[in-house]
Amino acid sequence: MLKSIKVRDYMTSDLVTFTADMDLFRAIDRLLVNQISGAPVLDEHGNLVGLLSEGDCLKGILAGSYFEEVGGTVASVMTVVVETIDADADIVKAAEHFIRMRRRRLPVIDEGRLVGQISRRDILRAMQKYNEHAAPK
Repeated sequence: MLKSIKVRDYMTSDLVTFTADMDLFRAIDRLLVNQISGAPVLDEHGNLVGLLSEGDCLKGILAGSYFEEVGGTVASVMTVVVETIDADADIVKAAEHFIRMRRRRLPVIDEGRLVGQISRRDILRAMQKYNEHAAPK
């Protein structure tokens, strides 16, 4: 049953993260080098304070170019209101989140702390593996 599969079983726990005061172009470089489309933003205590996506970066660069002030910090462009999911939530709940929202990833929280993130692709991988085991042979 899909509801028995937990987010923690398919989440990525080795994350690239940013700090709010990080230079925007340094963050963009890390996105490109790591071939990722976004990552969590943490404060000095490791608390989740936002998400930085490729889209956020593009919006920031375009807005800055209008004022001829390209650059800035991650804090100036990141998405601050961040929806999260609990590590013990099931894959179905995660899939429902992705259907409702327009994000590619969700930060995963356990006891109030960031422990990973799960992506749409991770959900598809979980469903494919479930189907392989559930399908009659």
